[in-house]
Amino acid sequence: MKRIYQYGFGAIMGLALSVAGCKSDKEFLTEVPPTFYTIDNAFSTSAQIDQAVVGIYSQLRDLWANPTEQGWIFVLRGNGTDMFDVASIRRGASFNNYGNINPDHTTFYDVYHVWYEIIAKANLAIYSAELAHIAWTSPEEKAYTLAQARFFRAFAYLNLGELFGGVPIVTEITTAPKYDFSRTTRVETYQFAIDELLAIENDLPQTTSVGGRLVRGAAQHMLSRAYLAQGIQLAADGDASAAQAAFNQSVANADKVINGGTYSLMKSRFGSRKDEEQGNVYWDLFQENNVNYQDGNTECIWALQIDYAAYRAEDGRSKLPYSRTYGPVFRDGAPAHLIGTNEDVGGRGIAQMIPTLYTRDEIYADKWGDDMRNSDIVFRRVFIGNVPSSPYYGQPVPWEVIYNGSNDANTNKANQSLCYPVSCKIATDRYTGVADGENKSNLFRDDYFIRLPETILLRAEAKQRLGDKAGAATDINLLRERAQCGYKVTAADVDDQFNLILDERARELVYEESRWNTLLRMGGTIAVDRIREYAFWPEAAATLTFDYNLWPIPNTVIDTNKDVPLAQNEGWQNR
Repeated sequence: MKRIYQYGFGAIMGLALSVAGCKSDKEFLTEVPPTFYTIDNAFSTSAQIDQAVVGIYSQLRDLWANPTEQGWIFVLRGNGTDMFDVASIRRGASFNNYGNINPDHTTFYDVYHVWYEIIAKANLAIYSAELAHIAWTSPEEKAYTLAQARFFRAFAYLNLGELFGGVPIVTEITTAPKYDFSRTTRVETYQFAIDELLAIENDLPQTTSVGGRLVRGAAQHMLSRAYLAQGIQLAADGDASAAQAAFNQSVANADKVINGGTYSLMKSRFGSRKDEEQGNVYWDLFQENNVNYQDGNTECIWALQIDYAAYRAEDGRSKLPYSRTYGPVFRDGAPAHLIGTNEDVGGRGIAQMIPTLYTRDEIYADKWGDDMRNSDIVFRRVFIGNVPSSPYYGQPVPWEVIYNGSNDANTNKANQSLCYPVSCKIATDRYTGVADGENKSNLFRDDYFIRLPETILLRAEAKQRLGDKAGAATDINLLRERAQCGYKVTAADVDDQFNLILDERARELVYEESRWNTLLRMGGTIAVDRIREYAFWPEAAATLTFDYNLWPIPNTVIDTNKDVPLAQNEGWQNR
């Protein structure tokens, strides 16, 4: 290939020089490009449009897995909420010190921008799919390509609505600078996402032969989520009747997924390691070759795809760096008892984002501890001392010693931030690639975008908001029964602040959900109340002196949109 490239370059230069001898200097310097790409000729085949759609899948994979360890993506995944914080060694990157958080914070712009970037890519694919010169092999091929692009556009607006509220709806390709975008309401933003999803629901297949591509259940799940979010905002706006209708639609769309016959909770051991004595069915869900629906996993509705061979050959981002980014640092927090970087002490973690004490301990306190999701194989709490001078050498190191082994309270707090249980979602006892030189930083399994338990929890919340607390409890118990919990909830446990729902989401979906989306879409002061109560570091309670239930519109966006004023979200004005 290199020789062909050199030959072609030489031939082109020779031709250019021969032509130059026949032209004036002015003519030679006048550029006449043989091809000028526009939005109307950038694509020539349907396969190229499909590749544009694949590019969105790829971007979402990178957004979720965060292989380049972008700080703002850790926030998107939950840093700064009730569930996650930062270790002492990264306290400067905290997202709960509200003395530093304002509409100029780059994280808000990065998140806002990335969703509009996905919208722009989706708009281009949608526009190009309708060009007259594109030949499709069948109407079904075109419909599926359009359905995927429109799903991504709806998904982006749903995320924007949950995080930022009403935002400008852009459905056309912008070819010139534009400074007059207008915000919709939050309800209208959700409605746009709903309309898009309804339009393409039946153009998505029930299942696919390969993992990763969108299916109908993904649209139905997102419809349940969007109707739920819309109903919450309608209720806040005082439109109780419309809110009830939206909650009913949330339940109805969740029913399609839960009761439709395609998906079901995995209740028996399955997959690549089912015959091993260790493990349980929840652990099986997060083992290599077990994630996709095509692997026999009937909980998987949509999963991002990781390919180790592609990672080795050309795609260095095809990895889940969870063991590194989410893993604890016992070697710093408990060096008298636990050192090294092998999996027996939690691996090569650098604690970019840590579970709060709420996530790791409080949700499993007392009667809540008898839970498969709290078993040592799933949420590992037993670590064997490996320092010969330690009194716990060869024995489990007590958490009381790890957490409070110093006479200094600040040291103990720092150690608590570095040392914590290890979820089977972020680590494994069988790291792929060790023989090739990989260092146990990365997982090479696929990962969930949507798993059936989240659909069940969306339905439970919608039922609660309809006043059906018994129905909400029944749905929550679907998960608790699968997890073989000793305690099953009742309607009396279903509290009006949605603590039960949020706690169960934390138990079931730790490292899976985007917690900011969940907290902010719930409205009221739920997000700020829980951050004040559960944030790991005290800065949150000390500096979060105002209420909000939306992130701010980035000041950069407001300033750039010079021809139409964009109102700032409540709580963030003049900050």
